[in-house]
Amino acid sequence: MEEQHEDHGHSTAAWTGVGIILVGTAIASVAVVIPSLFLGIIGAAVIVAGVAAGKTMSMAGYGSNGHHAQGGSIVDAPDESGAGTVGKS
Repeated sequence: MEEQHEDHGHSTAAWTGVGIILVGTAIASVAVVIPSLFLGIIGAAVIVAGVAAGKTMSMAGYGSNGHHAQGGSIVDAPDESGAGTVGKS
């Protein structure tokens, strides 16, 4: 029997969300170094956009349990999971 492992969010949705959030954090950090309310607001908006992008992509199936997840068996289409057509075109 295959051993079960936790996923820890290794998915396209998680990586995209975290990447956008990191860009927003960098912008907000620059806003602190050179006092700029405008950059601070832009950084905060980018952080919120990153959270929204990650959640939206997860709901669209790019999360760790979605049909676009990278782990598991190779299938041609999301609706063929568990079918006998694995690997056939």
